[in-house]
Amino acid sequence: MTDMTQVYSFQMMRILKKLALVASALLVSGSALAAGGNADLQQAGVDLGDRASLQRGAQLYMNYCSGCHSLKYLRYSRMAEDLGLSEDEVMENLNFTGAQFGEHIVASMPAEQSTGWFGQVPPDLSLVSRSRGSDWIYTYLKSFYLDESRPLGWNNTLFPNASMPNPLWELQGLQHAEFGELDALGERPVTALKVTQAGQLDSAGFNQAARDITTFLEYAGEPAALKRQKIGVWVILFLVVFTFLAWLLKTEFWRDVK
Repeated sequence: MTDMTQVYSFQMMRILKKLALVASALLVSGSALAAGGNADLQQAGVDLGDRASLQRGAQLYMNYCSGCHSLKYLRYSRMAEDLGLSEDEVMENLNFTGAQFGEHIVASMPAEQSTGWFGQVPPDLSLVSRSRGSDWIYTYLKSFYLDESRPLGWNNTLFPNASMPNPLWELQGLQHAEFGELDALGERPVTALKVTQAGQLDSAGFNQAARDITTFLEYAGEPAALKRQKIGVWVILFLVVFTFLAWLLKTEFWRDVK
């Protein structure tokens, strides 16, 4: 009876492992679908270890995005600590709502007005990097183009009919779309985007600005990631030292046996 129980338990463990693998595959597939697929996404190349990029991204986000989009899970004080900024720097340069240093980052635009202007309240972006992915954010910021058929005059190739204008048009310039031939649905797909009127930044500069904002949003989605990376280095060092000590101990134990 004991042997049969062991066999049964072993079979159940195999089944549970297979179910776990299937569940993991489904989660990965679901994440890919939520991100809109990866076929047309550009590589963001974010580096959470680049503090300068995080600081630039915070400045760009607060100046160009925070008017409409909040980061309700992130506090000004936490951002200052993680990004190496002083309270005065944050309050003078990154806080435009008059909020206290320890309060969460909320949008400065009232919800009632935003609903009237855009048809809905702009979403909170605290977790957008976790739901969409960094490559999606980076590509989205670069994919706006002028479209007179839209109420706000803008459209986006990655997220068509987005209810917002290009927040970075002053930096990027005015971008127009080039269209291909009519497809089976009678629509002309966008084949390329071209800046027809230069902005404050050249192409490389704007790419860096979009990458900095993406890096900041990646951080905002999980602020603990910065500390986890630092702790991870010490964990690896501990494991190396522990392994060396274990090897010395094993050598000493087996010396008399040999």
